[in-house]
This record gives sequence, structure tokens and C-alpha cells, in this order.
Amino acid sequence: MQKIYRTLLSASCLLALIASPAFAQKTLVIKGSDTLGAKMVPQLAEAFRAKMDAVGISVAFEIAAEGSSTGVTSIIDGTAAIGMSSRDPKEKEVAKAQAKGVDMKKVPVAYDGIAIVVNEANPMNSITLEEIEIIFSGDVTDWSGVSMQTGDISIYTRNTSSGTYGAFQKMGMNSRDYGQQTQKMAGNEQIASEVRNNPNGIGYVGLAYAGTPGVKVLPIDGYNPSEVGYPLARPLYYLVDGNKQLDPIANDFIGFTLSPEGQEIIQRVHFLPVY
Repeated sequence: MQKIYRTLLSASCLLALIASPAFAQKTLVIKGSDTLGAKMVPQLAEAFRAKMDAVGISVAFEIAAEGSSTGVTSIIDGTAAIGMSSRDPKEKEVAKAQAKGVDMKKVPVAYDGIAIVVNEANPMNSITLEEIEIIFSGDVTDWSGVSMQTGDISIYTRNTSSGTYGAFQKMGMNSRDYGQQTQKMAGNEQIASEVRNNPNGIGYVGLAYAGTPGVKVLPIDGYNPSEVGYPLARPLYYLVDGNKQLDPIANDFIGFTLSPEGQEIIQRVHFLPVY
């Protein structure tokens, strides 16, 4: 596979791009995880676009935050230069990619802690992994089973196309099935909003949404989401096709993401850097 992820365009590549009329209309297509695509990648894209504008190169972005499954599919089908995923590709997805001649490569760009959030009026100030499992699997359906609060527990999760849905199931529920009463949401913002408006609500969100007014984060077994040892921490990936020549702008955007400036932006939106 070619050496990729330069922080800046090489001088020869820069001159070629500036000289190319077609490049003026260049659009970088990025598809996949809402966890990456709702806040983090758009802010990285804005900063990268400003750097390119400063050297006379116009770059547009098409960012579709529709779930990690979409990110994987976009690389297999060649509909995006970069996929976004908050989970590892599944064996069947890797096999499908290989059958199409795609070598799916993962590029870790950040870390995220899946935060358990409840309404700010909830008396709980912490939670255990065991309590998470029995709540989200439906073994306990009333708050009185785990706290001083009473009332039916309203559980909000991501939808099945989300990488967070599967990652949480594996890490927080011992791979058990979700309870039948869970309510599936399209994104982190929707979960945070539902929990904020429902005193009996509980859900999980990425760190970028943990500060939503009206909700509070519950430490798990004594660990906060940003601490080493937090049990629901996971890497966030860009996906690329290792068998295909990477677009120079896609290459440099990945490099920018991994640069000190890019990693600072990642921390600013409340994710954890890769170094």
C-alpha cells in the first residue's frame, strides 16, 4: 500500500492541483458514523478547507453521517473516498470487501467513551456494568430496581446501523440482546434530547454530547468516560481502500486529522486524541 496521510500536500502535488481546472470543483465525499460525522469531521473539514483556501485550492466536502454500516458500505462500493466507523468492520463485511477486490484499511483517528446519560433529576450519581446490562437488556424495567427513583425506565439507544449500537451491546451488555422496550434513535443528539426531556430516561452518547444541558453522565464502576480504565472506551476510524490510489486531498485530510492541529480539534469537541 502506498505511503499515505501526509500532513500537507507536497510541492509538486500542490502545483499540479492548482494548475488543474477540474480541481476547482473537487468534492471530498466522506460517509459513515454519526459519532464522527455529526461534529468532529465537519469541524476538521472546516479547518482543512481554510488551510487549502490559503494556498489557492478550493475543497468542498460532502459528509453523510448515517451510521458506521454506511461507512463500511461506502468503501466497499466506492461511493466515498473516506468511510467513518465507530466499530471494527465485521467479518462478513471484510469478506464482502475482499470479494470485490477492496482491501479495507482502518485508520484510528480518535478515541471515544460511550457515556451513560440520565435526566439531571435522576438521583443516581453512578452506575455499574451489571446495572447497565440488566437495564438495557430489559431484566429491570422500573427504576426502583436499581435506585431510589420509581417509575418505568425509558431506554434510548442508537439504531441498528450505528456502530455505537453494536459496540455498546458488546462492551456494556456482554453481547446480550437489547430489551424489547428500547427506543432506537438516529443519532447522539436525539438520544440526549429525549433523556433531557424525560425524567425516567436513560441512554448512551458519545463524549461530544455528554455536556448536553439537562442530562448528567454517570461514572461506570468509578470511572468517568475520559479516564484511563473506563470500560466503554473505543477507537474511532477512518476507512479507506488499500488497493486503490488514495485521492491526494483525501490523503492530506487524513494527514491533517492526525496532525497536532487536527488532534487539538478532536479534543476541542470532547473526543480523546490517538497520541
